[in-house]
Amino acid sequence: FKANVDEKVRGPESVGMDVRFAGAEEVFGLPERTTPLSLPRTRAGNGTTGFGDVLEEPMRLYNLDVFEFELEKNFGLYGAVPFMMAKHKDGAAFSGVLWLNAAETYVDIADSTSVKGEPEVLTQWFSESGTIDMFLFSGSKPKDILGGLFAVTGTPAMPQKFALGYHQCRWNYRDAEDTLYVDGQLDERDIPYDVIWLDIEHTVGKRYFTWDEHKFENPTAMQNEIASRGRKMVTIIDPHIKKDDNYPIYKSGKEAGLFVKNKDGVSDYDGWCWPGSSCYFDFTRPEARAHWAALFNDKDYPHFTDNLYTWVDMNEPSVFNGPEGTMAKDLKHGEGWEHRDIHNIYGLHVQQATFEGLLQARGGKDRPFVLSRSFFPGSQRFGAIWTGDNTASWGHLRSSVPMLLSLQISGQVFSGADVGGFFGDPSAELLIRWYQAGAFQPFYRAHAHLDTKRREPWLFEEAETDMMASAVRVRYQYLPLWYTLFAAVALGGKLPFKERGMSPPMRPIWWEFPEEAESWDDLNRWMVGDSLLVHPIMEEGTSKVTIPLPVGGAKKEVWFDLFGDVGLAKSKKAVISSVGLDRMLVFQRGGSIIAKQERRRRSTAMMQEDPYSLVVALADDRVAEGELYIDDGHSFEFEEGMFSLRKFAFSGLSKIDFELSAETMAGGTFDFEGSSSLIEKVTVMGLNIKPYAVKSETGEALDFTYTQNILMIKKPGVRAAIGNWKIIISA
Repeated sequence: FKANVDEKVRGPESVGMDVRFAGAEEVFGLPERTTPLSLPRTRAGNGTTGFGDVLEEPMRLYNLDVFEFELEKNFGLYGAVPFMMAKHKDGAAFSGVLWLNAAETYVDIADSTSVKGEPEVLTQWFSESGTIDMFLFSGSKPKDILGGLFAVTGTPAMPQKFALGYHQCRWNYRDAEDTLYVDGQLDERDIPYDVIWLDIEHTVGKRYFTWDEHKFENPTAMQNEIASRGRKMVTIIDPHIKKDDNYPIYKSGKEAGLFVKNKDGVSDYDGWCWPGSSCYFDFTRPEARAHWAALFNDKDYPHFTDNLYTWVDMNEPSVFNGPEGTMAKDLKHGEGWEHRDIHNIYGLHVQQATFEGLLQARGGKDRPFVLSRSFFPGSQRFGAIWTGDNTASWGHLRSSVPMLLSLQISGQVFSGADVGGFFGDPSAELLIRWYQAGAFQPFYRAHAHLDTKRREPWLFEEAETDMMASAVRVRYQYLPLWYTLFAAVALGGKLPFKERGMSPPMRPIWWEFPEEAESWDDLNRWMVGDSLLVHPIMEEGTSKVTIPLPVGGAKKEVWFDLFGDVGLAKSKKAVISSVGLDRMLVFQRGGSIIAKQERRRRSTAMMQEDPYSLVVALADDRVAEGELYIDDGHSFEFEEGMFSLRKFAFSGLSKIDFELSAETMAGGTFDFEGSSSLIEKVTVMGLNIKPYAVKSETGEALDFTYTQNILMIKKPGVRAAIGNWKIIISA
């Protein structure tokens, strides 16, 4: 590649296999790339005999630092998950394949026909080196396939609650004064946030684990000031280490022989990245990961406080002067492995070592938060990922949805796209729409390039700032739902959650409605859990939209427009709505109960003891159910039983009498931070019969109002986390 010569001393060693998905119509997965969610065909079919002509390049899985990536391309980006899910028989069955190989991999896809004349999808998997290590999954629902994937690669880590809040980031906040100014301005505008981030310019010459004390005179005091409002800080630490014998991190790695080696297997590899000439820890070696993990202390990392967490970037790995901007394939790792053998898993090991460092530094009591740009199957065990260096354009906003859905169904559930786009300057309209969309995606961070105009929410017209702030506040109201969904996927194998099986927090419409043909064409909408349908506005100048709503089969589906006429149940196949710039289109599914926290606070830490509200959306038969998971939001004490998993149910006692009940499904036997929180309000939507009385199960009359099919019960005096209770509604 250009000046680099790959000698391939072991000669050709490619491995491959064809996989036919019998009776399949569509296939999904293989992130990360910018294709539609339903993967396009790269080869023409050839009847029953196999592949025909080449249509386009195969799907490539090779982690690279891709500058200003293009849309609708098969080219692989920052991470690689060689996993594919197939839909069979109009959604009546699903299957999956995991090709567990970390070398450069390609996948061809073609439509084919079986000898019986039935449709099928033919795929060909081939990797440059390694062994064939393939896992096959089958089931009647997509969650069966994802559950199988997690059984092989591990379940996602349970995040701290703050990690699900809003993150404010830029390359770079200039100094401590700028950082604290941003913190203060968000407070002044009543915009909640949980984490402020510092990029590479906070260091001394891109020497990670350091602070430029000309810009950040007292980093500990700065962190403590931010933490006084329940917030955290994240700093960037990349895997390339500046070659400087006066730099302790480089010196210790060199003396211990822990860097990636040249092809001779002896001398340290020297690549070029942000600091200039750099060496790279060999994270495939356990001793290198242990060495890295041990650096997370206030001696090796001055000003490392209890409120500091980590972002690992450039871990594909990125090498500015390397072939395709990464390491040469004949470099040596560990006991003689060539880089070609381990390339796609390198980034996972960087995240793993960092996760282990944060875990050890806090005595195993604090859940680590680590964001990584590169990933591989199993990365979900160590934290969050994001879609990389996107652009401030409507096309990138639209593309973020299939990119994230592909990651979600492939196991990378804690994922997001940078709000506003990393490159370029978004219009106020685009930025508002992105804040609204991101509020209903798992990882919610605003980020921007060094050369872009400052775009923090308060820098716009007052009305525009209010719309961005409103979207962020909505995110915080729904944090109990997000936290419960993450608990279900992280702990669902151990606790009796409502969804028996593994489902991602953000999921395609077809995940819930596979029988509806229209759901398979939904490219820019998604479900949050099984209860919310999100229809973001992703076209410039939109004033009116047609919103398709799943109608259901034998069970007629109804939907409630949460930011419109909330009391009117909608069961049409399509709803037409006018949309101002402040309008968000989110629908709650009839038959669901969602817990919210609606008091305005500065951060998630300030919400921990806050009361909850229940939003009951009645199905056509006037029933609903939901669940809520609560723990202290930050520690591992849930493993010792310090949590509560609650089930809420609304049902009819007769044609005119109804019951709302709460039951503890697991935990709930110990008090913990947040266990004393009350239910302060219950809203029942779709109750088309006016009640005359609402009482506790002891007969105490409760305050309520009823208007336009909405029943609101105020201060029912029951606890959210502990104690079984009932509320009786008589009409």
